[in-house]
Amino acid sequence: MLLITIDKEIHPKTAIFQASMVKYRNYLLPCLYNLDIPPDNNGSERAIRNLKVKQKVSGQFKTGQSAFCIIRSVIDTLLKRKLEVLPYLTQIIKLQPG
Repeated sequence: MLLITIDKEIHPKTAIFQASMVKYRNYLLPCLYNLDIPPDNNGSERAIRNLKVKQKVSGQFKTGQSAFCIIRSVIDTLLKRKLEVLPYLTQIIKLQPG
């Protein structure tokens, strides 16, 4: 379908859309070529769920939202990589200047 010529005079918006599709065709469905890439964004949605629940329960963050997001991101990354959370957090804390 991307190879069919679309008349720019009759369907200008469709022609622009087709040009974009052709230009970015290698980025549109990378999950078809790389099986390590999931075909959905459920992992990303799960990653922010804890933050949204915390925000909803407390109504808002008064302080510490940046620290919470960093720690949550580290924990989520460790869990995705099937690594033990506590030893790595302990190691990170030891690296912090006192």
